[in-house]
Amino acid sequence: MTPHWDGPPLEAWDAWTPEEATARLAGVAAPWCVVGGWALDIWLGRESRVHEDLEIAVPKPFLPQMRAQLAGLDLYSVGDGEVLSLAPGAEPPEDKHQIWGAEGGAWRLDVMAEPGDAETWVFRRDESVKAPRAQMMGRSPTGVPYLKPEGALLYKAAKLRPKDEADFALFAPLLDAGAKAWLEAVVSRLYPGHRWLGRLAP
Repeated sequence: MTPHWDGPPLEAWDAWTPEEATARLAGVAAPWCVVGGWALDIWLGRESRVHEDLEIAVPKPFLPQMRAQLAGLDLYSVGDGEVLSLAPGAEPPEDKHQIWGAEGGAWRLDVMAEPGDAETWVFRRDESVKAPRAQMMGRSPTGVPYLKPEGALLYKAAKLRPKDEADFALFAPLLDAGAKAWLEAVVSRLYPGHRWLGRLAP
């Protein structure tokens, strides 16, 4: 059966920049942050590669606030190859964590609903991995909140796509000793024998 697909086609991404998203979300109290490849480049202070989309994350309890702030977008629940239109106020399926926002026939934003709360960051793929949110978040000189590189690379460790390998090769050597030790410890526990481990040792 062909997966159900509402909304624009996949190739219709014309994502906001992190600064545009921050402006659109000004005033929202939810503790959101940019994640993925953009988070790495915000930390770096320059674009190291082209970004196809813009991903942000927010703890699930704050998702209603986020959706209210994004009321100007058409929202869609995404997962398992399906893109399903979300009516205002409708709850996304319990087993889905992504919501895409479209405007004018183009995809603008990918919102990840994650575990955790305003004080605690929790790794969505294994909720036993936790850290104080203040430890895992940074903020750019222009006010964009982002997930620090050790968190962004942890998400990338599971898939090892070519862009994930390239991001690791660039950013892992730039981590300070504490961030590198944290990432090594978590990857070692979650993914024993992972090929990044030998490159994270001091």
